Amino acid sequence: MIQELTTDNLSEVIKDNNKVIVQYSATWCGNCRIMKPKFKKLASENTDATFIIVDAEKNPESRKMATVDNLPTFATFKNGDFVNQVQTNKFEVLKELVDEVTNN
Repeated sequence: MIQELTTDNLSEVIKDNNKVIVQYSATWCGNCRIMKPKFKKLASENTDATFIIVDAEKNPESRKMATVDNLPTFATFKNGDFVNQVQTNKFEVLKELVDEVTNN
């Protein structure tokens, strides 16, 4: 499952779902646009996790849930807790992050 956050309520999504993987992005971010289809591909392959796309500029409370100081940033949450985050434009690095949460 993948969804784009339309309100600044990532904390609720994390609370309601066991495994959450987030892409923090912005409309002006070229690397974010490049990574978005790759993120969606991983979402289709990992149906036991919830994949969320967050506009980091429009959702400051959601942004605070991970250390987001560069875009794109990907963060994982499991059982309501922050697990890990990476700032990358490489599919292999993103896949490792996703595997870390979905394979455990």
